[in-house]
Amino acid sequence: MIGNGLDGVGRDSEQRRPLGMVLLSGLYLFFFLLTISTFGYPFPFMGRIFLGKPAEALVFVDSLLCLYLFLGLMKRQTLTWYLLIAYNCFEIINTLLNLLFISITDVEKVAGKPVDPRALLVNNISVVVAIILLTIFIWRHRAYFTNRSNYLF
Repeated sequence: MIGNGLDGVGRDSEQRRPLGMVLLSGLYLFFFLLTISTFGYPFPFMGRIFLGKPAEALVFVDSLLCLYLFLGLMKRQTLTWYLLIAYNCFEIINTLLNLLFISITDVEKVAGKPVDPRALLVNNISVVVAIILLTIFIWRHRAYFTNRSNYLF
């Protein structure tokens, strides 16, 4: 029986989206929404805290990157695999530099209240570990990225 494409028959040539890709896509959509929700707030970047227009510009660029990564994941684009690895490595370096060069006093000034230094350290190290694990997952599942096109659209 030949299917009309509506009932799922005849879709053997179409590759099913692996659960890992669905979860990664959802995660980077969440990162996009999380990043864009910080618009107008101070932005820690490369060991400095940016305020005002520079912070907004950094949030805008980071949001665009997360949106591109999300769309590239949805398209299973090979170029996105490389960008994911680079973006995650950059985020790890950025987080570590922020920990090293932004003092607790600076964080408390921006936050307007006392900050527990141990909690800040634990939270940031937890984020670094999570990004490392995420990057290892992406590295091991390169085969999921089958679209060799350099264009999203």
